[in-house]
Amino acid sequence: TARSAAEPSWLRNLRRKAIEHFADAGFPTTRDEEWKFTSVAPIADRHFAPAHDGQSGLTTDLVESWAGALGGYRLVLVNGAYAPQFSVGGLPAGVHVSSLRSILATNPAAVEPYLGRFAPPDRQAFTALNTGFLQDGAFVWIPPGTIVEQPISLLFVSASPETASVSHPRVLIVAGDRSQARIVESYVGPPGQEYFTNAVTEIVVGSGAVVDHYKLQRESQRACHIGSMYVHGTRDSTFSSHSIAFGGALVRNDIIAVLDGEGGDYTLNGLYLVDGRRLIDNHTTIDHAKPHCGSHEVYKGILSGHARAVFNGKIIVRPDAQKTDAKQTNKALLLSDDAQINTKPQLEIFANDVKCTHGAAVGQLDEDAIFYLRARGLDLQQARDMLIHAFAGDVLNRIRIEPLRKSLEEHLLSELPAAGA
Repeated sequence: TARSAAEPSWLRNLRRKAIEHFADAGFPTTRDEEWKFTSVAPIADRHFAPAHDGQSGLTTDLVESWAGALGGYRLVLVNGAYAPQFSVGGLPAGVHVSSLRSILATNPAAVEPYLGRFAPPDRQAFTALNTGFLQDGAFVWIPPGTIVEQPISLLFVSASPETASVSHPRVLIVAGDRSQARIVESYVGPPGQEYFTNAVTEIVVGSGAVVDHYKLQRESQRACHIGSMYVHGTRDSTFSSHSIAFGGALVRNDIIAVLDGEGGDYTLNGLYLVDGRRLIDNHTTIDHAKPHCGSHEVYKGILSGHARAVFNGKIIVRPDAQKTDAKQTNKALLLSDDAQINTKPQLEIFANDVKCTHGAAVGQLDEDAIFYLRARGLDLQQARDMLIHAFAGDVLNRIRIEPLRKSLEEHLLSELPAAGA
């Protein structure tokens, strides 16, 4: 094809390797340990047509409402393709944010050292699928020593009113040594539409760099979302991830973070709200490959109706990674008798001088606390909302972008009456 003739040979090879792996492995099943509690039959058994670039029915006002008043730079992709008419400029000198398609066409050498290197195409079926169909996405380059004050917003919109479609957005973020940036990666779509988003993000955190990353998933309640994030950190790097999931019928978020340099410090925070018969699955892996690194993880879920959730948090401490300090906490709040969560913390420790802790708690709202609040004049719904908000606040209060935190709190409060019903 014309595309394959124009693209560099390394990208062709990467794509071919990915397609071959997916052809061999196919979709995962519940017989696979990593997918034991999550059936992907709603994806595997459904025909999703490739999404078109067309932006039917999307208005600037609608995109603005999804984007929120974050300020800073915004790159918008619709159905996986760059949409310049919705994007907003204003980047500091030297910082490069563009569509992946354009950088591959104009300067492929800029991405060759990174693309597909940390998200190997033969590691996971959906990563292979994304790599095999890789066409467009977002590329972010923060030069060494550069501090970006305003957030960089990457907004992925899925809109396919006529037919169930699939898109494979790819994100590559490279933060140079001693740089600092905050990046907001959002996935949205009109309510009621049926589609499948299969996203892969690769983040390279340079020596001494600080990256504060936010992933917001507010897809249609009928959509499927598979998101895989691969983070590679070097010496003295600091990385924090805030994963907020409010939408989707079937959602799976994988985070694989490798601390590959001494003195690294990584934080993974997560919050999800799930109701009806929806499923949200969070799988995290923090791989301590070098000594003197710390990691902190707090995931919280709020479930109602017949909703299901899965949390699997793995901490690996390699033989040389002495003086590792790793903490993991996972809590779920069940608002109905039919909601269910499967939780599995995993520790694989091959070093002896380490501190590793993990805790998991699943429970319902404290009746004594509800009684106490009602005795002070609140009605039942107000008392429930206050306790749920306090439960979620532990994660939301860690969000450092104020407009983002406020909009997520408002969204949570607007959803609570339904969740508490």
